[in-house]
Amino acid sequence: MMKANTERLYEIVEFLTSLNPPRNFQNLSSLEKAYKYIEDQFSKAGANAELQKWNVQGKEYVNVSASYNADKPKRLVVGAHYDVCGDQPGADDNASAVAGLIEIVRLTFESKPTLDYRIDFVAYCLEEPPFFASDKMGSYVHAKSLHENNVGVIGMISLEMIGYFSDAPNSQPYPSADLAKLYPPTANFIIVIGTEKYAAFNNKVHKLMSKDSAVDVQVISFPPDNGLAGLSDQSSYWKFGYPALMINDTAFIRNPHYHMKSDTIDTLDFKKMTAVVDSAYKAITNMI
Repeated sequence: MMKANTERLYEIVEFLTSLNPPRNFQNLSSLEKAYKYIEDQFSKAGANAELQKWNVQGKEYVNVSASYNADKPKRLVVGAHYDVCGDQPGADDNASAVAGLIEIVRLTFESKPTLDYRIDFVAYCLEEPPFFASDKMGSYVHAKSLHENNVGVIGMISLEMIGYFSDAPNSQPYPSADLAKLYPPTANFIIVIGTEKYAAFNNKVHKLMSKDSAVDVQVISFPPDNGLAGLSDQSSYWKFGYPALMINDTAFIRNPHYHMKSDTIDTLDFKKMTAVVDSAYKAITNMI
């Protein structure tokens, strides 16, 4: 199996985190540079990039997508958001995942796996506040378009913060003692996070990612009333009845730089991030 390229992942994160002003909803010029860069990276991988545009408060925002196996009726969606929250570089949140998305596109189009389903790769805008959990989110706009076109969706995988790790003992905190009893004390794992309603989908992705993985892969399916399950773009797809989950490094529970100016490229572990991308690619290309 082809492997993700660590240097490429670094280069993508470096570009996105170097944009100034930061790529938040107010800075349209930086958002444009970001989506055009993603569009170019998709094209260089051999994918035909498409733009999905919508307006919020008189401003235009853009999703970038590319499809593999476009003639197949069943569809898997793989996405990551490229905007940041406020004035910070957003290395882990969410340049890490955008880099992973771009690299998975490259791996897919170079390997050309034989699949009986289509994959839509989507880079979203407006995941962050003040539009989070609203119908202004890029993921909501995309999910709604699938629903309106009666698309048969296998499921959706959200890549969300995949670059922050630690091998230090007891480096992984938890929001409850019960979770601390069930999951590793060291912050060197990635986790598949979803809701109990779609536990079968969550467990399938976890099983596929875990096989021969160079990074420990965990899984959790939260009860429907637990807000931790839906803190990214996957929640938009739930609103239309699609199975959806996120692949995540536990975000603010682990990463002290969450939504801060200190969320910089030097805080990321690109070796482990590469292993996450490899494991995710394996799952994404073996869903049926």
